[in-house]
Amino acid sequence: MTEQNVFNLKSKQKEPVEWKRYRKLGIFIILLLAALLLLFTSLYIVKEGEYKVVRQFGEVVKIDKEPGLKAKIPFIQSVTTLPKHQMTYDVTEAEINTKDKKRMLIDNFAVWSIEDPLKMIKNARTVVNAETKMEEFIYSVVRAELGRLNYDQIINDEKSSRGSLNDQITKKVNELLSKDEYGIVVKDVRMKRTDLPEANENSVYTRMISERESKAQEYLSMGDAEKQRITADTDREVKELLAKASADANVIRAEGESEAAKIYNNSFSKDPSFYDLFKTLETYKKTVDDKTVIILPSDSPYARLLMGYTE
Repeated sequence: MTEQNVFNLKSKQKEPVEWKRYRKLGIFIILLLAALLLLFTSLYIVKEGEYKVVRQFGEVVKIDKEPGLKAKIPFIQSVTTLPKHQMTYDVTEAEINTKDKKRMLIDNFAVWSIEDPLKMIKNARTVVNAETKMEEFIYSVVRAELGRLNYDQIINDEKSSRGSLNDQITKKVNELLSKDEYGIVVKDVRMKRTDLPEANENSVYTRMISERESKAQEYLSMGDAEKQRITADTDREVKELLAKASADANVIRAEGESEAAKIYNNSFSKDPSFYDLFKTLETYKKTVDDKTVIILPSDSPYARLLMGYTE
């Protein structure tokens, strides 16, 4: 029994030696993992199109703008990301009054970017707050600018000054943002859609139809006036041509009659008695018809001729 107990004691003395070996290995692994964790928590990557904001106890200590691998103090400093690229923001649809007292709905969108992250964080704190402030300025400027225009000038493409108006709105919004040092810049403000409040649509559509009908009637009146002018000019030209032709015909006819009279005179002058007979027969042709009663003396040459006495 005593030898067995002594043997057991010697075997138990070897266990603490093995445990020390494994403990050292475990401590080494833990230290290695801690070192790797410390290394990974002290490094961060800056990508294209983003800012990295390094904070220490809530205060901004550094802003990295260039892409690459960067380092920070682990567990003390934290890193957040802000977008560097251009962003699109859909401005909430709003109702405004035009110069001619019309109410209309305006739907805009803005293209913007963060130019100074430190100012943006200091005065707006977050991207959402920066967009909210930008929207307030856009609505204020759009309401003021469109309030100087009549409704037709805004919706009518022929009369619209919308191109320069968008530039003016963008410029004034940036002036307000720069004045309050929000660190953001609006690249462009555009009008997506203009519409009427539902209560005003029918009256405006009726007025637009009336204006179009009035314009159509104006075009018809102009067409009728032009038609009458063309017709009057044509009739005048026709009358002038007919008058000239009639005058030319009268001249030609007079010349022909004059020439015929000369021929008659030359012909009849050669036999005056024949001329007298011819004129008498011409007179009978015009004065004697089937109802004419002629009383002639029996001894008249004409009566004798009619009765068959030729000698």
